[in-house]
Order: sequence, then C-alpha cells, then structure tokens
Amino acid sequence: MLSDELRDFLKEHRFAVLATINPDGTPQQSAVWYELRDDTIIMNTRAGRVKERNLLRDPRVSFCVVDGYRALTLVGSATLDYEPATSQATIRALAILNHGAEKGTKIADETYAKQKRLNIQMTIEKAIPYGF
Repeated sequence: MLSDELRDFLKEHRFAVLATINPDGTPQQSAVWYELRDDTIIMNTRAGRVKERNLLRDPRVSFCVVDGYRALTLVGSATLDYEPATSQATIRALAILNHGAEKGTKIADETYAKQKRLNIQMTIEKAIPYGF
C-alpha cells in the first residue's frame, strides 16, 4: 500500500499525531513517537492513558505525519500488546531513535523501565499523501 517514497518519508525522524475516538465521538489526539515495521506502524504508551481506553473500546485510528508542505495521513485500526518485554524493548528503541543512543538509553532505564507500558500496532488500511 505504501510507495517507496512514502516509506522513506515515514522512516525519517519525525513526530506523528495519533487520533483515537472518545466515548462521545469526538477525536482525541496525541503526539507520538513511532516506527514503521514492514506494513505496521508501531507506537508505545504508558498504560492508563486516554488513548489506551479509547482503543480498547474502538480500535479505529488516524495517524498523521507533517513535514512542511508534505503530510501523510494513515487510516486504520490498532491492536494493543501488553507483553512487558516487548513493550519495554519498543520504548527503548523509540527513545534511542529519537534521542540518540546515550540519552535514549538513559531515559529508557531511568524513566520508562519503571512504567507499565504497551505497544500500539496500527494496521494501515488507507494512505492519504499531500504534497508528494
């Protein structure tokens, strides 16, 4: 579904906005770190956040990455993975990706290792590119 150009765009260092659906139908948005793995967007969050509760009730999501006049919106559904080893490995990898090896490892060890975390795995159903 994703062209090589869109894959390359997603692999560059950027933040994304994940939108979930609140119980009243309004959108809830969160800035997130992410990684493209094959055809899946992987994110991680601390357990207990609004996006987790929303996804347990309704797995539909929208995900948007913006860079200047280019943007990519992905639409799909998400599953949650609560396996501690997997979720800790993912947040460590994301911290290193976003902060570099030294700082990312320190943040992962001093902060994230003490938290109950989970992975959000987004299956991409539709890609909407702008400005490509």
